[in-house]
Amino acid sequence: MNSSSIYLGGGCFWCLEAVFLQLRGVIDVESGYSNGAGPAPSYEDVCSGRTGHVEVVKVCFDPHQLPLADLLQVFFHVHDPTTLNRQGADTGPQYRSGIYYTDEEQHAVARRVLAEAQQAFGGRVVTELQPLRGYQRAEDYHQRYFERHPQAGYCAFVIAPKVEKFRQAFARHLRDVP
Repeated sequence: MNSSSIYLGGGCFWCLEAVFLQLRGVIDVESGYSNGAGPAPSYEDVCSGRTGHVEVVKVCFDPHQLPLADLLQVFFHVHDPTTLNRQGADTGPQYRSGIYYTDEEQHAVARRVLAEAQQAFGGRVVTELQPLRGYQRAEDYHQRYFERHPQAGYCAFVIAPKVEKFRQAFARHLRDVP
């Protein structure tokens, strides 16, 4: 199987993880931190805003089943790319919108989709586009958080409505459920 990974920041990584895990062609999703200063930050370090890291999801996908451009269109649909360092009530540089690529092919596709998003949002998109730097997997308790805690307040009132909106908009891209 051919696979590729892209790293995306769009607010709380729990939200993005919950969405991308449902897409056909996604092999795995992992929450983590990237593009900050210093090695091995903890969640508390990242939340302090002092390290400059962003909460990201590493999306491993099969580009034959889910082209990167389609994946990025979902990304722009499921978060607000026009708010700087903020998604909903979550504020700080760790919640910024970003696409972090690993090669020039990803960079070219992301640049094109970002330009399309700029047009669609009237030039207000603040999503940064940068090469991936210093990725680190987040602590175990952050992985598959929504899946493990669907009744928790943040999950029930923030993530669940976002997932439902995504499911309605992208029904044709959902994984087949046995």
